[in-house]
Amino acid sequence: MPTTDRLHFFANEADNYIRPPVILIHGSGGNHLSWPPQVRRMHDQRGFALDLPGHGRSGGIGRHRVEDYVEDILGFMKVLRINSAVWVGHSLGGAIALEAALRFPRRVLGLGLIGCGGRLRVDPAILHSASQDATFAAAVNLIGERSFAPGTGARLKELALQRLAETRPSVLLGDLMACDAFDVMGQLQGVHVPALVMCGSDDQMTPPRYSEYLYKNIPGSGLQIIADAGHMVMLEKPSEVAEALGSFLDSIAYEPGGDPFRGRSLPS
Repeated sequence: MPTTDRLHFFANEADNYIRPPVILIHGSGGNHLSWPPQVRRMHDQRGFALDLPGHGRSGGIGRHRVEDYVEDILGFMKVLRINSAVWVGHSLGGAIALEAALRFPRRVLGLGLIGCGGRLRVDPAILHSASQDATFAAAVNLIGERSFAPGTGARLKELALQRLAETRPSVLLGDLMACDAFDVMGQLQGVHVPALVMCGSDDQMTPPRYSEYLYKNIPGSGLQIIADAGHMVMLEKPSEVAEALGSFLDSIAYEPGGDPFRGRSLPS
């Protein structure tokens, strides 16, 4: 897996220059594996699933503000000489994508907002537990209890919680603080790029009403609510998420330009 600007990332069809670049941004305490193979390896889509600073295999430290993560991704794009991309984010990743579209619209070709909202308040019980080493495991369990739909396989939940528990407590706390402070509810009319809003019908962390609000207030956006899925909808229903994302990406107008990956081969 390549590294640039201290960030590790997974590249899919990086030399498919006729397709728009897609940046997959994971949620709190996650990494590029938060995106299952069906999404990371979408056919005929040029994607980059990265580990945010302090997450997964990336260096550095986690941030406490959504705005700082936006700057990190802009730095990532600068190193790769990607002028603009489709930003696809889950939860905190969606907040990062929204913030980028509002502050740097010329760098955003489109938005995929999964399990997200215009405001992401965090349960004080989760914040309190995540702030102390002695109760960090309790915070992970609370998040796990609210992240999946009833009937989700035990093994899938076990693996997801194991990855979350491997996150440094300070990094997860910073992510949760960034979510809690995020609020662009009054600015959504200022988003003027194509947007697909998606969530699971049984999402407890960011209930469907959050996605419905985004859909109603982001001009021209689309909405996809996936049945029998919770907050980790892309892990629970990977094929459905990949199909919806693929159709959305195919609808985005893109004019290929110069690209630093031309002529280079990257692992997939």
